[in-house]
Order: sequence, then structure tokens, then C-alpha cells
Amino acid sequence: MTLLGGMSVPEAIGLFLGCAAVIGLVGTRLARVVDELADRTGLGEAVAGAVLLGMATSLSGIVVSVSAAAAGRPELAMSNALGGIAVQTLFLAVADMAHRRANLEHAAASLGNLMQGALLISLLGVLMLGRFSPEWTAVGVHPATILLFATYFFGLRLVRKTQANPMWAPARTSETKVDEPDPDSSDRSTRRLWTSFVLFALALAGSGWLLEQSAGVISDETVLGEAAVGVLLTAVATSLPELVTTVTAVRRGALTMAVAGIIGGNSFDTLFAGAADVAYRDGSIYHAVPDEVSLWVAVSLLMTTAVLMGLIRREERGPGRIGFESVSVLALYGGGVAVVVLAGS
Repeated sequence: MTLLGGMSVPEAIGLFLGCAAVIGLVGTRLARVVDELADRTGLGEAVAGAVLLGMATSLSGIVVSVSAAAAGRPELAMSNALGGIAVQTLFLAVADMAHRRANLEHAAASLGNLMQGALLISLLGVLMLGRFSPEWTAVGVHPATILLFATYFFGLRLVRKTQANPMWAPARTSETKVDEPDPDSSDRSTRRLWTSFVLFALALAGSGWLLEQSAGVISDETVLGEAAVGVLLTAVATSLPELVTTVTAVRRGALTMAVAGIIGGNSFDTLFAGAADVAYRDGSIYHAVPDEVSLWVAVSLLMTTAVLMGLIRREERGPGRIGFESVSVLALYGGGVAVVVLAGS
């Protein structure tokens, strides 16, 4: 039962498409604001992309997962969270296609992105622990949720310390894009940039809440189940900012931020599951979803590993003028979608 009760399916679809459009438009403007803040604050593209851009573009998704869990829809909550991680990793392959000079992972290799990739794999591993460990809860919260948040914040601290005192650096080539402040940034004040960032983030959060309401109606009133709606509809719609900001960042030459926004955003998105577990009051949310939803943890692990291998291998050009990791990511995502469709048929 949605709070916006009484909506017909056409109205719900219209609301869904309207929210998706708002999310996409806001995401376009957000990349430029975060790129300028990275230069003004000295955070650098890797940290700003992972923390500011990753968190802001994820707000609509976390609202969908939390509100769905609170409404007793664990399958929608988790499929949105896990499907979002997978589709956002897919967007790296799209960004690789947009960067025609060389393979994106070759040009954007950095210690920060490697560390973020390792952190993401660790967080996905914690989600697997939650799924296959005993169904223990304290005050309705599974221990994996506490471990998830602890791992995330420890990992962020480790990433920042590693960047401050690097013990490793990628080899420089003619196609390596170095993270340097943009001398042509706008004359907007830092305060105005922060204000724009907050307003855009609030717009994404509000759109996410409305999106969940419309998704609930679509799931209840059509043949699509919650898993399919979560993976194929809400996960894609709430991930539109990542697609827009990643391609925009690539076209602006902010390649490190483009990769960091996706990997860092995915790390933050794993917290959707933890937040949903807190909001879900009927036990452990990790054990309340079917296997085809949990399958997306494994798919995301494989996709992230492929990206990480690409960042380490740094193939300058591969099949179809994209890297082998992008080809692998496309194949893995297509396989995951096929499983969801076949499971729901």
C-alpha cells in the first residue's frame, strides 16, 4: 500500500517517468558542481567523485530502498540496491565507449580508484556474509549491517590515508589523464557551489521517494514482480544520475572523477542494504529475499573484479575500441538480466 494510494497504472508510469527525467536532469548539473568543488576544496577528483558525487547521486536510490523496506517490500528494496550497483558498473562500459582516445580504465588509472575498487569488493563480500550467515538479529538488525557500515567508514579512511601518502603510482603514458585543478573553472563562489550541491541532492532524494511510490503500484498491478521492477526499473531510473554525470565527466576530461563516481557510488550503494535492514521490521532483510535477488551480489562482484583488473592491466585499446573489462561487464550484466527475466517467466 503506497502513501500516494489510488494511483492507476498509467498514472504510476507517468510519475515514474517524470521522476526519472528529474533525476537525469539534476545529474547533468551535478557533475560540473562536484568537479569545481574538487578543485576548490583540494579533495581531488577521486575523493570528490567517490564521496560527494557518489553519495549525492545515490540519494534517490537509498530513499527507494529504505521506503520500500519500511513498507514491507524487502524484495523491491534489495533488488533496487543490488541492481543499482550492477547497472552503474555497466555505465563504466558506456563511458568507455564515450572516451574514444583510449580505454577509460587505462587513462583514469589512479591509486584512489584501485583502493575504492578493493573497498567495494569487501563490502559486497559482507553482503554475501549477511545472506548466508545465520538469521540472527538484535533489535531487528542483522550483525552484517553493523559490519557493513564499519567496513565502509574504515575503508574511506584508508583510501584517504593512502592518497595522502601513496606507496604506488600508475605508469604515465601519453593517454594517462592526470588529476589536476581546472584553471577554467567558473567564477561561482564556493558557498554558492555548496548550496547548489545541497539543492541538487535534495531534488534527487525527493524524486527517489516518489519513484518508490510509483514502483509499488507498478509491481502490485502488473505482471512484473518486485525483483524485476527493482532490478530493471527503479535501479536503472535511480542510477540515471550516475550515467549522466559519468559521461559528462568524461567529456569534461575529468576521467578520474568519472571512474571514482561509479566505484565510490557503488560502495555507498551497498549501504542501501544496511539501511533497508534497519527499516525492515520483520527480521533480517538479507534472508527475506529470494536467490535471484541475492544473485546480483555475485554478478556485481564479478563486474567489479573485471573493472579492477582493467585498472591494473591498463589495456590501451581492446575489442571494439574498448577494454576487455568493458566487454566482460556488458556480458555479465546481460547474463544477470536474462536470469531475472527467466526466473520471473
